[in-house]
Amino acid sequence: MRKAQVSGFQWDEGNKEKCRKHGVSLDVIEDIFTRPVMTFPDDHSDAETRFKAIGKAKDNRHVFVVFTLRRDDENLLIRPISARYMHQKEITAYEKENPDIQE
Repeated sequence: MRKAQVSGFQWDEGNKEKCRKHGVSLDVIEDIFTRPVMTFPDDHSDAETRFKAIGKAKDNRHVFVVFTLRRDDENLLIRPISARYMHQKEITAYEKENPDIQE
């Protein structure tokens, strides 16, 4: 089975504002998807399939992003729903559960 190739991001005023609310810029959100991220299913919504992603920003801060995937013609796009920087307690738990991905 072939993996789907994501070709960009879908932004509008609704998801831009929700992501900025927690101090994470759109550039940081897009940038974390250029390097390895951990993704998990998010069962929060019955309306659409959502995912959780944990990645590191260029400044080495951990970022938590909730997103969905959307199709725009032939393109598969990441649509961020919300994003925030992780608290140290979350980072410690995440690193303990995933020792093989620590840098």
